[in-house]
Amino acid sequence: MRKILVTGAMGQIGSELVSQLREYYGTSNVIGSDLWKKDGEEGPFEIVDVTDEKAIHDAAKKHKVDTIMHLAALLSAKAEAVPKIAWDLNMGGLINALEAARDLDLQFFTPSSIGAFGPTTPKKNTPQKTIMRPTTMYGVNKVAGELLCDYYYYRYGVDTRGVRYPGLISHVTPPGGGTTDYAVEIYYEAMKHKTYTSYIAQNTYMDMMYMPDALNAIIQLMEADPGKLVHRNAYNISAISAAPEDFAKAIRKHIPEFELAYDVDPVRQQIAESWPDNLDSSAAAEEWGFKAEYDIDKMTADMLTKLQVK
Repeated sequence: MRKILVTGAMGQIGSELVSQLREYYGTSNVIGSDLWKKDGEEGPFEIVDVTDEKAIHDAAKKHKVDTIMHLAALLSAKAEAVPKIAWDLNMGGLINALEAARDLDLQFFTPSSIGAFGPTTPKKNTPQKTIMRPTTMYGVNKVAGELLCDYYYYRYGVDTRGVRYPGLISHVTPPGGGTTDYAVEIYYEAMKHKTYTSYIAQNTYMDMMYMPDALNAIIQLMEADPGKLVHRNAYNISAISAAPEDFAKAIRKHIPEFELAYDVDPVRQQIAESWPDNLDSSAAAEEWGFKAEYDIDKMTADMLTKLQVK
C-alpha cells in the first residue's frame, strides 16, 4: 500500500488531492502538510515549511512514506508581485523535497504548468517538446523545476514524475492568485450576481482543465509502469481551450440572463498572451493513457450544480 506525503496540502490542488488520495489509498496513508492546518482536519497532518530541508525530510521519515507529492508553490500573478520570494519558495522548496526523496529513496511528483511556455512557443497544439522561453518568474521556476526533476532522475535515479497543468477550475477551492483564475471566478459570480467582469480580454484563449481530471491524472501517472514513461517530468495534458466568452456561452445555457463585461488587467493579460491556446497531450495519452472526461459544457453543468449546493 502506497504511503504519501503531500506538501502544500492547503492549496488549490492539495486541498482536493489529499481528500481524493485518502479515498483511494486510505486516510492513514496520506499525510498532509503545509504552513497551517484548517480546523477539523481529519487524517495525519504535519506543519512543514518547505524552505526548511530538514522539516520535509523529518516528516517523510517520521511517517515512513514511499512517495512525496510536492505542491507547495506561489502561483503566477502573485509570483510576479514578489519574484524573489517566489524563487526562494518555488525553487528552494522543490530542491529540498527532491533531496528528501533522494535520501529516503522515495517516488516523487511535482506539477509543472503552461506557465513554463513563453511568447515564442507555438500557441496552437503546443508540442510536448518545443521552445520554452517564459517571461514570468513563475514560468522560469517551472522550466527550471522540470530540468531539476530530470536531473534527479538521471543523476540519482529518483523516480520523478510530473505534468504540465493548464489552468485549473474547481468548485471547492477559491481562486488563489493564478492568471487563469477568472475561469473560476466567473462561475461564482454567475451564481451570486448573474454578471462578471473579466480581467482577461475577449478572444484570449488558454488551456483549462476541471479539477477532477487534474486529480485523476496525478494518480494515473503515479501508478503507471515506469518502463513506459519517456518524458516523465513534464507531460502536456489538455482538456478545454477557451476564452472568457466561451465560458459565458456555456453558463447562459443554465443562466440565460448572465452578462459578461471586461476590465482588462494589463499584467495578467500579458501573461495570458504568452501562454498556449491548447497543448498537444498525445505523449501522455500514449505513455500512460491520459484522457480528460470533462469538456466545457459538462464542466459548467457540474460547477453550477455544486456551487448551488455550496
